[in-house]
Amino acid sequence: MLARKLGVSPDYLETGSELGDVARRELRLADAELRLRLEGDAPGEITGLLSEARTAGDETSAVRAEIVLGLAAAARGEHALAIELLERAITSELVTAASRPDVFATLGHSYSMAGDPRRAADLFERTLTDLKQLAPDDSASRVRFSTYLSYALTDLGNLRRANEVVEDALEISNEAADPYTRVRLYWSLGRIAYENSQPQTALEHFRRAVALLEATEDTIHLARAYLSCAAAALASTGDVADVARQIDQAVALLGPRPADSDLAIVRWLEAMIATRTGDAPRGADLAREAQRLAADVPNQRALATWALAEALTATGDKGTEAAWREAIGALEGVGTVREHAESLRGFARFLRHSGRESEALDVLDRAASLAGTLANDSVAADR
Repeated sequence: MLARKLGVSPDYLETGSELGDVARRELRLADAELRLRLEGDAPGEITGLLSEARTAGDETSAVRAEIVLGLAAAARGEHALAIELLERAITSELVTAASRPDVFATLGHSYSMAGDPRRAADLFERTLTDLKQLAPDDSASRVRFSTYLSYALTDLGNLRRANEVVEDALEISNEAADPYTRVRLYWSLGRIAYENSQPQTALEHFRRAVALLEATEDTIHLARAYLSCAAAALASTGDVADVARQIDQAVALLGPRPADSDLAIVRWLEAMIATRTGDAPRGADLAREAQRLAADVPNQRALATWALAEALTATGDKGTEAAWREAIGALEGVGTVREHAESLRGFARFLRHSGRESEALDVLDRAASLAGTLANDSVAADR
């Protein structure tokens, strides 16, 4: 009665604050989420907020706290923790593909980074289905998740389905005002072309994506686009100077404290360049650093091990064969079909130079079989 007469809330009379406990938690969580998005870090108090919300039975704040913690874990490269937290969050009816697309995007990314593109593809398929039902007019989000799905399918070697997904996205892309829509589509087309052993075509798509990203000033995504360009250029033109320039641009955009996963890609590319330009010992050192940086990212660690095997082959190191076998085993599980096939070819060259012609031929047969699956998929997609 007093509060009503004074024109204030009962909480204000009791505590001296206009905000109740729930509103205060929401305020602190909103501040933490904004800090994470803008500065790349979240305050350590979020774990305490999660516990506080659970004790109070405040489901909304508890779910938001799990989301902030999950997004922060993914940003740090702790993908197993991110998966645990975000999987729990999306079971809540408060979190849908329409209301929190960032949660589903991050969870799928963590699946892929943890070496499980199949789960990423399944998640993005479900997300697209939900978006069509919950937000049929949100064409930008549908294009966004279509491209994410194409990335996961490309990692799985399912290039035909990846092409179909991108074609569907192109049909609705003109309706989408999001400036990242075209970037995502070009990036998707580039990845598909790269896995289809068409690095020059991939490079053209990546360059168009870079040009669009430069206009948006999103530095982290632009840095990653430059790294994709560098990888495609290394495979297509072999122009080391051009690759080095792309890497330098990426490093400048990543800033003084890049994520380990981004820095691992930089070191992997630098290792490949060093080996190709005749400095294999430095290539081996860079590859080992990439392995360390990618300790929690299986597919990137596999690429780093591949680079190490290439470098050790050039130096004649006694651990070369072990490095090749480790790289091939890892790429078979978490790499793309193209990466697995190319690593087998590299191992076959090592065996041949070692005088083990029969073993080399067996390995080349395996590589040819894998390459055949890519070729068949490409023909089917063209049809």
